[in-house]
Amino acid sequence: MNQFIKRLILVGLIFQFVIGCNVKTQKDISIIPKPVSQKQKRGEFTLGQNTKIIAESGVLEMSANFLQNYINEKYGIQVAVAKKAPDKNFIQLYLTDTIENKEGYVLKVRDNVVEIIGKTGAGVFYGIQTFMQMLPSLAKQQKQIKVQAADIEDFPQFGWRGQHLDVARHFFSLDFIKNMLEVMAIHKLNTFHWHLTEDQGWRMEIKKYPKLTQIGAWRDSTLEGYITQYPRKYNRVKYGGFYTQEEIKEIVQYAKERNIRVIPEIEMPGHSLAALAAYPEVSCTGGPFNVATEWGVFEDVYCAGKEKTFEFLENILDEVIQLFPNEYIHIGGDEVLKTRWESCEDCQRRIHEESLKNEDELQSYFIKRIEKYLHNKGKKLIGWDEIIEGGLPERATVMSWRGMDGGIKSAKSHHHTIMAPWSPCYFYLYQGKYEEPIAADDYVPLSAVYNFHPVPDELS
Repeated sequence: MNQFIKRLILVGLIFQFVIGCNVKTQKDISIIPKPVSQKQKRGEFTLGQNTKIIAESGVLEMSANFLQNYINEKYGIQVAVAKKAPDKNFIQLYLTDTIENKEGYVLKVRDNVVEIIGKTGAGVFYGIQTFMQMLPSLAKQQKQIKVQAADIEDFPQFGWRGQHLDVARHFFSLDFIKNMLEVMAIHKLNTFHWHLTEDQGWRMEIKKYPKLTQIGAWRDSTLEGYITQYPRKYNRVKYGGFYTQEEIKEIVQYAKERNIRVIPEIEMPGHSLAALAAYPEVSCTGGPFNVATEWGVFEDVYCAGKEKTFEFLENILDEVIQLFPNEYIHIGGDEVLKTRWESCEDCQRRIHEESLKNEDELQSYFIKRIEKYLHNKGKKLIGWDEIIEGGLPERATVMSWRGMDGGIKSAKSHHHTIMAPWSPCYFYLYQGKYEEPIAADDYVPLSAVYNFHPVPDELS
């Protein structure tokens, strides 16, 4: 072998060695979302059959069981949950007051111990999610796995990190929702906004009003293609479904185990055609109505002049409150056409009796009355940014969807505000430029979502 070839081989070996060392020493700890601080350390923790998960506090048992099940199901490694730590090879979960943010955590991985420390159970759970991302990605039966030693500290920038799912226009199964909650937990999202009622379907069992699901949960057909196409085409197949109250409890519990709160959205006074198809007496005209078969905004809404309407909605909210323990109830309040109110004797009488100026103030009266009812039940109202029009209820939280302006106005009025502008927060817009399924008429690539910052320059 000549000297040139020998040198070439030597260079190749050195190159391989350098690259190999680089991979070993720079073994990326890729966490989503990126932690506030992460430092790689020397060594590895060996997770095997003798590893124990220690949860001294009863608050942490649920998270300990969550981690135990994950390791068992993904890797076939049977780790035990215990109250007392052995001499070595254990994962310690515990709480401390030294962490400032209630959802913050510290994760320390060493040769013989993993410490996951939080101010609250939520913080420890997010530390567990980070630890799970550090485990090997390939799922297979193994006797033991190695975890890179590291120090990681993290806390969220925002207290509300949400994902919205509209099950009214398109119905989704319990399995789909549970899978979505798993993905939310991985990304440390803490709020599931469950949009349960719409013009196109009512999805929640209300025992006092059974026709809401007997009639309101089903539409005779569904628009195919774009709503702007003429002539419009429809799939002439009955479509729908709903969740029983027991199924809703199941989802709420499943979310709770992943530190996710569930916020129901019960639309009013607009987007209510499915409810009016079942109970037309709470409309302005008395109907009859059909559950909507296409998308858009419709003139028929709840009558704001009839006491029967408020009795109906308060009875519904009583059942909603029993199923959703979180403090918030979302009532929609968006895209309310006032056409029926303008010609409704009951609504015009209400405007006169309450000394209101117009139908915008009638909507404000409607929202304020519902807000007061929820407040007396210990709940807080959230509405889309249209609830600002005509006067914002004193304690309401605004979710801004028509851009950032509504949220800016709300925040400057000292109201809690959630930024969810149409672009880039609505994921049923086009995300690519070619060969995508039919979507809403806008373009939001992943980069726009990734770079979105919800605090505008106008606000501190």
